[in-house]
Amino acid sequence: MNFTPEKKRIAILGGGPSGLFMYKRLTESNIIGLEIEIFERKAYLGSGMPYSLEGANDEHITNVSDNEIPLIYTSIEEWVKTVPKAFLQRFNINPARFNEYKVLPRLFFGEYLLAQFDLLQQRAATEDISTVIHLNSIITDITDHPESNRVEVNIEGREALFFDCVIICTGHNWPKKHEGVVPGYFDTPYPPRKLALPLNSPVGIKGSSLTAIDAIRTLARANGSFEEITDGKLRFKTDNKSSGFKMVMHSRNGLLPAIRFHLEDSHLGKDALLSPEDIRKNIAQNDGFLSLDFVFEKNFKNMFPEKEPAFYELIRDMNLETFVDKMMSFRENAEPFELFRAEYVEAEQSIRRKQSIYWKEMLAVLSFAMNYPAKYLSAEDMQRLQMVLMPLISIVIAFVPQSSCRELLALHDAGVLEIISVGEDSSVTPDNSGGGTYHYVDEFGKAVSAHFDVFIDCIGQPHLSYEDFPFKGLTTAGTVSQALLRFQSAERGKKEMDAQNELVIRNGEGAYFLKVPGITINDAFQVVDAGGNVNERIHIMAVPYIGGYNPDYSGLDFCEAASEMVIGKLADTMSNDRL
Repeated sequence: MNFTPEKKRIAILGGGPSGLFMYKRLTESNIIGLEIEIFERKAYLGSGMPYSLEGANDEHITNVSDNEIPLIYTSIEEWVKTVPKAFLQRFNINPARFNEYKVLPRLFFGEYLLAQFDLLQQRAATEDISTVIHLNSIITDITDHPESNRVEVNIEGREALFFDCVIICTGHNWPKKHEGVVPGYFDTPYPPRKLALPLNSPVGIKGSSLTAIDAIRTLARANGSFEEITDGKLRFKTDNKSSGFKMVMHSRNGLLPAIRFHLEDSHLGKDALLSPEDIRKNIAQNDGFLSLDFVFEKNFKNMFPEKEPAFYELIRDMNLETFVDKMMSFRENAEPFELFRAEYVEAEQSIRRKQSIYWKEMLAVLSFAMNYPAKYLSAEDMQRLQMVLMPLISIVIAFVPQSSCRELLALHDAGVLEIISVGEDSSVTPDNSGGGTYHYVDEFGKAVSAHFDVFIDCIGQPHLSYEDFPFKGLTTAGTVSQALLRFQSAERGKKEMDAQNELVIRNGEGAYFLKVPGITINDAFQVVDAGGNVNERIHIMAVPYIGGYNPDYSGLDFCEAASEMVIGKLADTMSNDRL
């Protein structure tokens, strides 16, 4: 008897980096009978938002290098030898002198990702995997049909299609609130071409992260020029028409992010992650929750006795709060740009000697390690994570590229870039006449309201709420649910509720829960309903909508790790379906 395997129709919604890694996993999976359809809103695959014109101009660069990027099909060093000469010249890249440790222009990297998609499609064809690409396709809704074990995907201007499994990889999303209504107010610096504005007055910038640096690089080029002087240093000269131009960053801690250095492990200790057994054992010992203190000890402090014994002696008796206070106080007591200049020298030495700044590298490992099991934290520990640890992590592991550092220092030396500490309680008011006004209390306790004719929100990708989830067919049917974390202490939960914390709710059994951003997912990135039922047909890797259970995500590292978990579950599910 001849056996014909049942076809398995899989939809990948989004053709950016997440979709690319998911497609790679599927082509490698050995799952028989795959029919894959990829839906992409833009006219091309691979680049997503960060590496396309939606997120970059020629001046924008990656903060990772070839040796730090998970392998897709070929390395950049291999691929660059096949790139047309004119495109290489546009970005001043010489294949003969390519350095796998150097960062790359983001638009150039986007072309690399597109090429990887093409190569994977060729491999899929040799493996008898059907691939259909839908470009310029906007997904308007998704509906689950458990009675037929299928998922309906609605595409703008087309008939609905049905699949056995849908993987949501829709990528970045910045909802617009004031942009387009208030002149001179930008809810996001993307696409950056909108910021190529000749200006003759100060620009207000909220944030000091890599997102802010993207805005700064574009604004600087629209209002002046850089010239190299000595030893790679730059000088910035303002255009005559922009004599009043200035950029003012506003940061909660008044700090600039840390600078790229040499990584001892270019893939940030992925082999050192907590094992499922470690997690299960700690949960059993901790009243049903994963302890943040346990993760801090296991995936941070315990990394130092062998590699950095002196640093370990300094921190061995510190808890999470003490450690963060120590590191932040050191940074907060230094003038931001002087610290930035000193850290630039330290990072240059690290790269030249190929020696890591180990505590910073281990902090990145901690960030990666605690991301995936964060759904098992108590509400109390999630609050500690967000309020205590994440502010330090967001500064230290930004890994600002050296060329961006040189530009920021040149702009500061020219008097056109400054940073102001605005504290926790600052706010911004859009002004109907244009721009926005920043309200904060300065270091002397004086209330300040500073108006800017042009104001740009640069806080980075926000964690979007359950209400922001775009596929209403899943929310109205109850297929997805609000992400929640239970308070370990009912007394603490009641106290938060009594204090009018709108994110705290109580169930019928008297337990208190904290609403965290986005929807509920499990370890395999499957959506979960309010009753705790896992949906075997729908996975989500769209980071804006799972931020409550994945509080930190690291670009391509996230894509690689999440896609591995998804494919593992898919292989199991489809094997069981054939039994």
